[in-house]
Amino acid sequence: MRIAVVSDIHSNLDAFEVVIKNLPAYDKLICLGDIVGYGPQPNEVVERLRQLRPTTVLLGNHDHAVATGDVSDFSQHAAVAVQWTRKCISQANLVYLSHLQASARMEFGGTSLGLYHGSPSDPLAEYIFPGLPATSARRLIRESGARLVLLGHTHVPMLYSFEDELLGNPGSVGQPRDGDPRASFAILTLTKEKFSFDITRLEYNIDSVAQKIRHAGLPEFLAERLYTGK
Repeated sequence: MRIAVVSDIHSNLDAFEVVIKNLPAYDKLICLGDIVGYGPQPNEVVERLRQLRPTTVLLGNHDHAVATGDVSDFSQHAAVAVQWTRKCISQANLVYLSHLQASARMEFGGTSLGLYHGSPSDPLAEYIFPGLPATSARRLIRESGARLVLLGHTHVPMLYSFEDELLGNPGSVGQPRDGDPRASFAILTLTKEKFSFDITRLEYNIDSVAQKIRHAGLPEFLAERLYTGK
């Protein structure tokens, strides 16, 4: 079983198309949330993701903000992007976002998989960054009740692999925040004996996205940060 894992696309169609083009053969596709927000092409990204017929799509905090209009915990730039997205997103895509959930559980051949945009404690909003002690990683896994746990939200790739458990984050397709501006995704491979979580980085045309951000009238900061991956 090969599961393609994407997260935090953030309305960046250019990055998403490069990831789609370079995905190896897979059996399932899951998205860990934040389809929209920040970027200039929310409708195109939602529709492109749906065309791929993903097995599971989670609700991210930006998706939730677009669906509800609640930007109380957002930075100024993020709030502006949410408000802009709410003005241009189609009703069908808004309804799609409003029906998503921030966590999910899957089973593959006796292997349990816990999916969260944030964390098992706070599926929508908690940030779990790399660098936490291994004991804390295992505590999060136990809290989920699953053997393999995948998170999004931080935009930073992460992998904790134990003998029979895993905690991973594929990083962000459209808004990397680890100092590497390349798009990020992962492939989770499951066999009867073992599992692996392989993260891939891909270059894409940042100039194209930055130009679209400026043309849309979104904050210049949202274009500039794509070049640094921060």
